[in-house]
Amino acid sequence: MTPGALRKTVSTDEGAAALFERIRAFLLDQRLSPDPGHYAFAHRMMTEGDGALARSVKALTDGGFRLTVRDIAALVGKVTTPETEVVPVPPRFVERRASDATPDPVAHAQGLVARTQMQVEGFADMVHAIRAETEDFGRDLAASADAIGGTCDGDEVVRLTSMMLARVHAAESRLAHVTSEASALRVELEKARENARRDPLTDLPNRRAFEEAFAGAAGQPVHVALCDVDRFKSVNDRFGHAVGDRVLKAIAAALGSACDGHLVARHGGEEFAVLFVGVDRDVAMATLEAARAQVASRRFRVRESNEQVGVVTFSAGMCLAHPAEDLTAIFARADALLYAAKHAGRDRLHAE
Repeated sequence: MTPGALRKTVSTDEGAAALFERIRAFLLDQRLSPDPGHYAFAHRMMTEGDGALARSVKALTDGGFRLTVRDIAALVGKVTTPETEVVPVPPRFVERRASDATPDPVAHAQGLVARTQMQVEGFADMVHAIRAETEDFGRDLAASADAIGGTCDGDEVVRLTSMMLARVHAAESRLAHVTSEASALRVELEKARENARRDPLTDLPNRRAFEEAFAGAAGQPVHVALCDVDRFKSVNDRFGHAVGDRVLKAIAAALGSACDGHLVARHGGEEFAVLFVGVDRDVAMATLEAARAQVASRRFRVRESNEQVGVVTFSAGMCLAHPAEDLTAIFARADALLYAAKHAGRDRLHAE
């Protein structure tokens, strides 16, 4: 099924058989079991036209991804089996149609935006409903006041008062629910912003966060350093990428600890960047040298087999940012210094 088919609006004269065939094709395409919960989800998506649900599904499946039970649960709240029990949600994974199962960060971000949009639209609908209910309550309250004014029946006064109190309590409950939804959405958005600026392997800030911090340091003396793990490919080749990832995490932790108070980010692969703001060259060099020595003093080993990985070091290049110089040019200068350190024997720092 093409993505455009998800946006097709079901016309009023479309036969039930045609609608069923579209739903069947969607379930087969997404490898979803034909239980009532999945069928109801697909039916709603097909019959709401180009609504929020269809747009969210399109964003989640764009790029060859298939929906998971967790995706559906996030979009509609829950998925039920024929016995109407909630289906347990397995750990999150994304499946590609191609053999490469590595998640596409862009598609993942689009899915997050789609789910957030669904929540925002649901929140807006709830606010509109409360507004309409409040208007109805105002009219009923005015009518009740007229009724109270025209009667001396105590039972009638009690009945009208009870009715108004019930309305107030119902409105309070709805408002509390809306407030909770808004708070949850705010937390989710803040978490999304933070995740967008953090490297998932090392938990360090990523290049985007580094660029933002550099932009925010305008007008202050800034030194930028690039650090690259020496002969890291040999670690991956000898012990595998899982061990290589652990080594990267250990080096990231050592850099973060030794450069406390300065921004350390994962620049990509086995390369890290350090931003020194408001300090002179000697302080920046001393800090980075301490980090280099700390990493070089460690002896890594494979946890499962106790096999020695040995010494792992990094080389670094550092330069002072010139006024009005963009970050790309600064990285190029730091990178040239880094490779000069590599050619000079590795496990050392070269600085301007």
